[in-house]
Amino acid sequence: MSRFLLVVLPLQGHLYPMLAIGQELARAGHEVVWCGPENVLRPLVGPGATVHPTGTRAYRRYDETGMAGVRAMWDGYLIPFTRFTLGPVDEAVLEHRPDVVVTEQYALAGALVAHRHGVPWATLCTGTLELTPPADLVGFDDYLADKVAQALAMAGLSGEPIDPRFSPHLVIALMTPGLVGDAVLPDRCVLTGAALGARPNAPDFPWHLWDPDRRHVLVTVGTLVGHMVGDFYDRAAAVLAPMADEVQAIFVTSGVAAESFPDNAITAELVPMLDLMPKLDAVVCHAGGAVNEALTFGVPMVVAPVRAEQAALARQVARSGAGVEVSILDVTVAELGTAVRAVLDEPDYRRHARRIGAEFAAAGGASAAAAHLVGLASGT
Repeated sequence: MSRFLLVVLPLQGHLYPMLAIGQELARAGHEVVWCGPENVLRPLVGPGATVHPTGTRAYRRYDETGMAGVRAMWDGYLIPFTRFTLGPVDEAVLEHRPDVVVTEQYALAGALVAHRHGVPWATLCTGTLELTPPADLVGFDDYLADKVAQALAMAGLSGEPIDPRFSPHLVIALMTPGLVGDAVLPDRCVLTGAALGARPNAPDFPWHLWDPDRRHVLVTVGTLVGHMVGDFYDRAAAVLAPMADEVQAIFVTSGVAAESFPDNAITAELVPMLDLMPKLDAVVCHAGGAVNEALTFGVPMVVAPVRAEQAALARQVARSGAGVEVSILDVTVAELGTAVRAVLDEPDYRRHARRIGAEFAAAGGASAAAAHLVGLASGT
């Protein structure tokens, strides 16, 4: 049995993959200790799990996109979050003495503290921006080098030859070759596909409203960018309303108010994604966590990214043939309708989505990630 300390970033799309991997490690008999806000973790990991609390730091929503959004994310959240969690993560390492620290890529304190104490550590990349940054993000590399240096200095590690975003021991990326293509990846990087597991906090769903005789399209922009999408939901509603005889829409409102929805559409603040995905014919989303969930089940997509990390993933989806990319602010109703029709009616999109889904299955997902971590712990 090995002991693993899992340091999380308490944002849903980053937390769920770590939860799935932790479940696999615990199922295999290893000791799993969680480090993060207890109010976020406890409903997911249950009353019997060990949680080393960090306290809670609010996520500040920001409106910037592109490189300005990258700066807002790092300066407004990630750097302050690192400063806030360095102490609690250090306490967790000293108290629980893990064989391996597993840290979400943006939970930099996990990497910094593990390195400082000489504990092997692994990075979990839940997104693709750091792995394959778009070329149009001018100044990305220089800016991130400065942020890395700032994080190292904060931890008393100035000048150390490490990048806390990428472990020299093991990098787990929730991707497959069909998405990353020929991108140059970090050393010791393994591609495991999506890491999906049980979600104890999954919401209920009004299945009694489900029409089995129609096709189904899910529309979601996640929980963090709804304030940035303008009238996108209204445009999506305008697209799907004329299709109501053959398509039933499901809108994840996430606090976004739309003036009208198609007849017989299902609306919910949150939905049980892993129960819903196998039943869907298409997904319209902002290229967040829903992408890996959809691809796992071979569901084609219209991707309308908002921020840089979503744009990077959206381009991979479009390049793979599994979806169509549109501009969330500028796409017209006619253009969005054409994109939705394409992923619904043109079989190549579903074929490519299923191809990526098969790659995900072959890569092993959460169980493969857990196996790599066990190998790191045992020195193999």
